[in-house]
Amino acid sequence: MDGPTGVVFPATGDGRRSTTALGRAVVADALRAVDPVGARSAEHETDWRHGYLGHFRRLVEAGLLSREAALTVARDGLAALHTRMRYVPADGAEVALDEACALPDPEPPLETATVTGAGPVERELSVPYRGQRLRGDDLRRRLDAWVDAGVIEPSCAEAVRAVQAEPDWLDLRDLRMVVLGAGAEMGPLPSVLRWGGDVVAVDLPRPEIWRRLLRTAQRHGGRLHVPVRPGTGADDAALAAGAGADDAALAAGAGADLLHRLPQAARWLDGLDGRLVLGNYVYADGATNVRVATAVDALTVHLGRRRPDTALAFLATPTDVYAVPAEAVAHAERGYAARGLARRSLRLLSGGRLLHRNYPPGADPGINDSLVPQQGPNYALAKRLQRWRAAVARDAGTTVSFTVAPPTRTRSVLRNRALAAAYAGAHRFGIEVFEPATSNTLMAALLVHDLRTGGGPAQDHPWRDEAYAAAHGGLWRVPYAPRSALGLAVLLGLGGARA
Repeated sequence: MDGPTGVVFPATGDGRRSTTALGRAVVADALRAVDPVGARSAEHETDWRHGYLGHFRRLVEAGLLSREAALTVARDGLAALHTRMRYVPADGAEVALDEACALPDPEPPLETATVTGAGPVERELSVPYRGQRLRGDDLRRRLDAWVDAGVIEPSCAEAVRAVQAEPDWLDLRDLRMVVLGAGAEMGPLPSVLRWGGDVVAVDLPRPEIWRRLLRTAQRHGGRLHVPVRPGTGADDAALAAGAGADDAALAAGAGADLLHRLPQAARWLDGLDGRLVLGNYVYADGATNVRVATAVDALTVHLGRRRPDTALAFLATPTDVYAVPAEAVAHAERGYAARGLARRSLRLLSGGRLLHRNYPPGADPGINDSLVPQQGPNYALAKRLQRWRAAVARDAGTTVSFTVAPPTRTRSVLRNRALAAAYAGAHRFGIEVFEPATSNTLMAALLVHDLRTGGGPAQDHPWRDEAYAAAHGGLWRVPYAPRSALGLAVLLGLGGARA
């Protein structure tokens, strides 16, 4: 078949599948009922690649009118995506996205191989940090230091301390933790296996990914459940012993393609025993990110209907727009006042382009706009889709873990030269950029907290749910609006790299 297959963008009148047309239409539909002026503005945006920033901010601002306004934006945004996106089977006709998971798949059903690790099971929370493994009082002191520096919200420290105080919470054998994007650096797979839990791994059929995951599984005390093509020929007893030949056979036959073989993956997951926690850690470059994020959302809806006890887990990017509590605004204002002379000098030299204040004085809530233009509108839409699903699912009574993760030196970030330089210079502005091992362990601890507390404390508005336990790295509490300091951070980072 010519053209793309799997989850695809809708065709426009001239037959093209335009990411710009989709993004503009979805944002407009999400705003229409609550902010019709904002909807028209999005529809008439002529430079979506650069102009999307203000429209994504407006989605948050419109939702602040009320709880119902925020949920209306989320519901209408999700409906706009599901109505427009399509699914093209490899050997069939294009169908609506919501029909995809129920389609027959021409390939044989996936089977399950289980790898039982030979390593120890840990029952004490520990977090790797700058060459050490922090636990007990050392971890508590680090949490206090992060709160004092404005790197995490106080509720984040409280949630981690709650997990410290309840080590039995780390025993997740009563759940099946489905990690979509199992090879992702930010996912909870290593931590859940270290704590002796059951991980259902879903990632592309690429042997290099699965070889790495198998090594991780065998180092720890949990169990890894892997989708495999029939006839892979690796038995569980050999896998438990870490036999090299069987590892190679399993890695060669493992994987499930959510983008192109969504019905096959849906049937495999639906056939698993136990209560599922569906964790969304997928990522792809460019427009493919929207396609795979939409595929995961279709899978989420499908499994939610068939298995209503399924819990959901999301990691939110810190480089987005959020409403933040008054305490964060006050923290930023104190920093702004303390940097008066240096700030005024730089603003004067830059013609007023640099170092704008992060919030209007006394804002409650404040609007933190940390969108990064280099990441682009497709990244913003893929991440906003997850926020919308989290809000709607939580409102329907689903257990949801949604946590803002810190800026992290992941491979995908470091591939972008400007972002890598900005991260290298970020500490000059009070922003801490984390190593992947620290981030994914901290986020896994917050996931445990949410699963053991029914999704965390009940809040009166979705923005408060998003702000709870946020580990934003300092972006919410720095004195300056992040984009107004971005160029300077890039220059300082490039200078440090040359030095």
